Amino acid sequence: MAPRHGPTVRQRRFGAELRRMREAAGMTAPTAAGLLGTDRTVISNVEAGRFGISEERLRRLASIYACDDEALITSLAAMTGGRPKGWWEEYRGKIPPGFLDVSELEDAAVRIRTVQTTHLPGLFHTEEHARAIFELFTPPLHPLEVELRVAHRMARQSVVAGPRATPVTAVVHEAALRMQLGGREAARTQLDRLLESAALPHVTVLVIPFAAGGFPLMGDSSVLYAEAQHPRLDTVHMDSPTGAVFVDSPTQLGHFRTRLDAAERKALTPEESTHFIHKVARDL
Repeated sequence: MAPRHGPTVRQRRFGAELRRMREAAGMTAPTAAGLLGTDRTVISNVEAGRFGISEERLRRLASIYACDDEALITSLAAMTGGRPKGWWEEYRGKIPPGFLDVSELEDAAVRIRTVQTTHLPGLFHTEEHARAIFELFTPPLHPLEVELRVAHRMARQSVVAGPRATPVTAVVHEAALRMQLGGREAARTQLDRLLESAALPHVTVLVIPFAAGGFPLMGDSSVLYAEAQHPRLDTVHMDSPTGAVFVDSPTQLGHFRTRLDAAERKALTPEESTHFIHKVARDL
């Protein structure tokens, strides 16, 4: 097995789940390696996402760890082998790797949930809106990097507009709706795009108005919850001043599901949200 240079978040996620499986069995890495007939460093490297593993070896490890969750094993098996490279790979080395990790998570998700307090969901951005965001960076990005990030942001939208569109539920705060990034006309165009997206059968946009008061996750500007084939493999992505943050511990995932549920309950209904967005657009 050739080592990976900079494993992706999905590859690290796969390894982390194998580590949890081993720890749940009360087994050390050397013991697991001995039963698998390999070196202990192989187990360590697989769990760190630095090495891949075949489906056959995965199933042998699951048997060694006495894991009888066939749905989980099948979901992990789908993450092994020669999965075709995604469209985002053309951007590797050109934009931060966290952007590519988000694309990979979205592409593999069976459902996406997001809460946005100061920005609109990237999956629904217009080019002008995305460009205005990236031009705000300090220190300023080189114009070529701005355009690369805008192109990547537009390509991400294949998740909701492509032939195998993924269900998306997006909670958006009124503050994000009223941000006039790129100017008043650009803001109107962006709200029109959001309304077009909300009209898609697999997209639900829920607005939390200022009048609703506080709500769970209001302190986080952007939270994305990517649901996997098996809930044990879900992953949360959050933006931070130092870059992308990914969360996958079972306890934290449970907390985020609870907070997302509460935020969605706090929001207006889909129909009320559509009317609200129309009103904000008229006020511009």
